[in-house]
Amino acid sequence: MDTLETSKSLDKELYSRQLYVLGLPAMQRIQGAKVLLSGLQGLGAEVAKNLVLMGVGSLTLHDPHPTCWSDLAAQFLLSEQDLGRSRAEASQKLLAELNGAIQVCVYTGDITEDLLLDFQVVVLTASRLEEQLRVGTFCHKHGVCFLVADTRGLVGQLFCDFGKNFIVQDPTEAEPLTAAIQHISQGSPGILTLREAADAHHFHTGDWVTFSGIEGMVELNGCDPRPLYVREDGTLEIGDTTAFSAYLRGGAVTEVKRAKTVSHEPLDAALLQPRVVAQSPQEVHRARCLHQSFRALHKFQQLHDRPPKPWDPVDAEMVVDLAQAMGPLKGTEGKPLEEQLDEALVRTVALSSAGGLSPMAAVLGAVAAQEVLKAISGKFMPLDQWLYFDALDCLPEDGDPFPNPEDCAPRRCRYDGQTAVFGADFQEKLSHQRYFLVGAGAVGCELLKGFALMGLGAGGRGGVTVADMDHVELSNLSRQFLFRSQDVHRQKAEVAAEAARRLNADLRVTPLNLPLHPSTEDVFGDDFFSGVDGVAAALDTFEARDYVAARCTHFLKPLLEAGTTGTRGSTGVFIPHVTENYRAPSSDAASEDAPDPVCTVRYIPTTTEHTVQWAKGEFDDLFCESAKTINSNPEALSSPEDLVKSQKQPLLQTMRGVLTERPQTWRDCVLWALGHWQLRFHHGITQLLRTYPPDRVQEDGAPFWSGPKQCPQPLEFDSSQDTHLLYVLAAANLYAQMHGLPGSQDQTALRGLLNLLPQPDPQNLDRIFASELELDSPSGCKQLHEDLKTWRKGPPLEPLTFEKDNDSNFHVDFVVAAASLRAQNYGIPAAGHAEIKRIVGRIIPAVVTTTAAVAGLVGLELYKVVGGPRPLHAFRHSYLRLAENYFSRWVPKAPDIQEFHHLKWTCWDRLEVPAGQPERTLGSLLALIQELQGLRVTMLLHGSALLYSAGWSEEKQARHLSHRVTDLVKKAPGQRVLVLEVGYEGEEYDTNFPRLHYKL
Repeated sequence: MDTLETSKSLDKELYSRQLYVLGLPAMQRIQGAKVLLSGLQGLGAEVAKNLVLMGVGSLTLHDPHPTCWSDLAAQFLLSEQDLGRSRAEASQKLLAELNGAIQVCVYTGDITEDLLLDFQVVVLTASRLEEQLRVGTFCHKHGVCFLVADTRGLVGQLFCDFGKNFIVQDPTEAEPLTAAIQHISQGSPGILTLREAADAHHFHTGDWVTFSGIEGMVELNGCDPRPLYVREDGTLEIGDTTAFSAYLRGGAVTEVKRAKTVSHEPLDAALLQPRVVAQSPQEVHRARCLHQSFRALHKFQQLHDRPPKPWDPVDAEMVVDLAQAMGPLKGTEGKPLEEQLDEALVRTVALSSAGGLSPMAAVLGAVAAQEVLKAISGKFMPLDQWLYFDALDCLPEDGDPFPNPEDCAPRRCRYDGQTAVFGADFQEKLSHQRYFLVGAGAVGCELLKGFALMGLGAGGRGGVTVADMDHVELSNLSRQFLFRSQDVHRQKAEVAAEAARRLNADLRVTPLNLPLHPSTEDVFGDDFFSGVDGVAAALDTFEARDYVAARCTHFLKPLLEAGTTGTRGSTGVFIPHVTENYRAPSSDAASEDAPDPVCTVRYIPTTTEHTVQWAKGEFDDLFCESAKTINSNPEALSSPEDLVKSQKQPLLQTMRGVLTERPQTWRDCVLWALGHWQLRFHHGITQLLRTYPPDRVQEDGAPFWSGPKQCPQPLEFDSSQDTHLLYVLAAANLYAQMHGLPGSQDQTALRGLLNLLPQPDPQNLDRIFASELELDSPSGCKQLHEDLKTWRKGPPLEPLTFEKDNDSNFHVDFVVAAASLRAQNYGIPAAGHAEIKRIVGRIIPAVVTTTAAVAGLVGLELYKVVGGPRPLHAFRHSYLRLAENYFSRWVPKAPDIQEFHHLKWTCWDRLEVPAGQPERTLGSLLALIQELQGLRVTMLLHGSALLYSAGWSEEKQARHLSHRVTDLVKKAPGQRVLVLEVGYEGEEYDTNFPRLHYKL
């Protein structure tokens, strides 16, 4: 096999989110890979799309079969105009447009042995078993990684054979563990104590580790990996340290990931002795029955030269008989398995197997593409070796009638593949749905693609509204299928809507360039939601999800939601009165945007996140807020007294730094940057240690600097050290940009200039430090006021807004250098450039495979929601980790039932009261509530406004009770319902009673 000869450099901005998942070495291997994909129905199109977006070097398509109507329900690269054309040839142009750097070729001949030798990976989809065995046997013999993927209606299979000795370089997605060291003893074994005791729980006996940044016992720095033994007290044994120098301070211990070797069997052997991916014995048995179902379907095709007809009971019984005749499978020891074939399962598979569904193609295509990337890159553990996935829970419940053959027969329309499973009546129901899609990012694009293929809102009164306020960015293009390079800077919602209409001209989609947010409730209010059948949320913050969920609970609308991080994805379905409502994980929601305490970040940081938060604050203060202050607050500079009153003197003192006049040259900017380096990483630390010396003791006798609080050490500036130079280079360029001066990227010249510059005057640094502590003298404020006059004489300063995705503007460079130096001050394990950029930019690692998978899982739940009332056990939440081959679907929880006296209710219940004619007074409303509920009302709230309290005086109660309800509240234009909170006599503190919906 050959790899692609390429000199292309990797577009790190395009693949920025993906690089956080796969890493640069894996991406470089992917960029040089050659893949053959045979079979371009819906599943093959999904595999191809994912591989092209993720940057595989060369993709060769093979499928000489003509496009037919049944393809269009799942094959988004084809349209009615392609009917009769070769699927591969018709798909090539749109695939190539997804990523101009990828070679997308078409092969029209037969698959020969010479052809196979030209590829690293070969993927067969929608292929016959005879072809699978022929190709699989050859690939196994010649070291070509081989995959088979297939979907039949609501079931799918995936098989991987990467050979006998496939090396997995990095088995898991998790980053190597790193923890700060408190102490290391000399001895055999040496005992390592971690600075944070809780970190010990993340290490395990048998882990291999190395060390960095240690002072004293330097022999450990960069040593060969050593095995760990975790002791009961949480300390770690690290081997013999007797001959090493005594430990002094600092350092980090870091896990070393070890490569693993995987051995796969060829398809002919694995067919009779299948190893299946499953989480329980029940899942293993079901997977084996599905395995036999696929074998029987292949046999039926071989005998009759056609697949079973949709919902044909005669054909289905023939498939069951063929499965029974195959005999038992073999277990891991080669002995026949004594398992009963689930005939009902095989029968249902056969009845519904004729269709091709876009959600199933999305799920299996995502997993298959991820396995191709594993084969190419050695990144993450491959499947072992069969995966079976089924969503037969989408079919009618036991006892409900299945679709009849006539309703599922082909009609020569684009939905034939879907009606073959669910019937024409269901398709008509789908077309009349009105759905609201919140978010047109990666998951939103995949969902909208699925809606177009399914025909959701594509007829009658139906339609889809998509809302998103963001614009397309270059980094979106590697995972957001509906966007192209020419769409960068355009509104996401508009671009996504246009692209979805190209997929299905009948789709009625309305874009809105707005967020769903309290500020837009005048748009997304009662009138809007009254015309919506359901909501799909594709959002990337828990705060936004919580708000959307609250609106769905308020308006009693079904909510389908999905999210991803790296190769991990989750989906949820929330149905009024059937399931619980959505609630964000408490720990994630609480930590999402909450800053750490200011004192911790400024003076006693203990984590990488603290150093990054501090560095980002430095950027904002120095290069953004100070410029805004000087530009927009002339009154603050009118006198020294006004400067003090403005409380901006510490900010402006630091911005001025060691200069007394506005900078005029690059040299001035470098001088300022060097002074600020000394202030932050040497002088400021020295001053801090005067107040809190290393031997300071607290009132209880414990050392002040102990445990996670590491005593800082001042740094000495050294232009030969890259991080020191990067800080000055970035800071000087940013200072120059803010003042409208030219900068420089010449590091050699900068080193020479730094050697010529005088060191900053310590008295100047004292002055700045005192100002920051608000200890500035009156004379100091007066001098600052005089100096800043020169800043106002020139043109306005340019505030710099932090931009995370531009690596050439020095924004990220400054934060990386500042955070790294801060970490050195405090002995905190250093983080790399990419990790710091991820933290400061709040970047969510992402790959299109996970995105496509969760969108497919949402589509499957959509079938159930649209199909009509379903019991709780029909629905599924989902969670997956593609890197570790973990797939889980489970029944949601029912809504909690709350009780108070004789009342029982859930989160979905409310007390509905019409306003009446004439409109009710507050007194009559309270009387009605007490009559309906049989309880005395003690409180009535509208938002934060208290409308009534039983604790008020009789006079105040009388005044309020005579008013009309609407006279006491503010209501938005077009608002149809007032939502009121009610309190009752004798209630517990945490009781959440049903809201009162007062209909206007």
